[in-house]
Amino acid sequence: MKVSQQEIQELIDQLDSCGVPQIKEIYQARNRVSKKKKKLGIFSGSFNPMTISHVEMIDAAQSRFKLDEILLVLAKTNVDKEIFGLPLAKRLITLSHYAKNRENFSVAVSSHGRYIEKVEALKSIVPSGTEFCFIVGYDTFVRIFDSKYYVDMYTELDQLFGQCRLIVANRGNHDDRAIRNFLSFSDREVYAEKIDLITLSDFHAGVSSTDIRSRLENGQSISELVPAEILQLVVGFLSKGR
Repeated sequence: MKVSQQEIQELIDQLDSCGVPQIKEIYQARNRVSKKKKKLGIFSGSFNPMTISHVEMIDAAQSRFKLDEILLVLAKTNVDKEIFGLPLAKRLITLSHYAKNRENFSVAVSSHGRYIEKVEALKSIVPSGTEFCFIVGYDTFVRIFDSKYYVDMYTELDQLFGQCRLIVANRGNHDDRAIRNFLSFSDREVYAEKIDLITLSDFHAGVSSTDIRSRLENGQSISELVPAEILQLVVGFLSKGR
């Protein structure tokens, strides 16, 4: 299934960030979750652009936890970031281009930014009994426990962890120990059994989309920081500045 930029934008426009949570599929995996009790790995990020760290996180999670399908998700509205840099439609094009050479990668766009809302949307498009495993970096992991994103945080966290697991990767200077320390507080440790850790190398833990955009603006190479399959596409999009 190949979708044009205009078609992707039309799908984005159909999503109502104030309505019932929805997910629109942009690219469907050839080997997708189609039976009950399969594991769906969900990586919901800004992908502005996709980096080799994203790839490393996915590969580590997929290898260790035997995920049956990987779903790359962009949100129309994020809880903590304004949309800047590459437009969502172009980010979705790069993700789809990356996914097309992989048997079990899909790409989608979500109407809502919070994880509990994404779970609700996903339940309407996958078989019942699918196990949801969100792949996240340390910064996103910490935000999930920030009360400003909730009306009744612990009730909503109970609902979230009752329906999914988190696979958390170290990022920057925040290593496995930092993650475990964060979980050591009594109001968080109750969820620890639903949280798994993966470890990135220091190099991969330090790569960020922000650095990539900065390097390109300064005329520096980004070839070692972006997946080879989408490098030229990313350079072309970012060089145009829109």
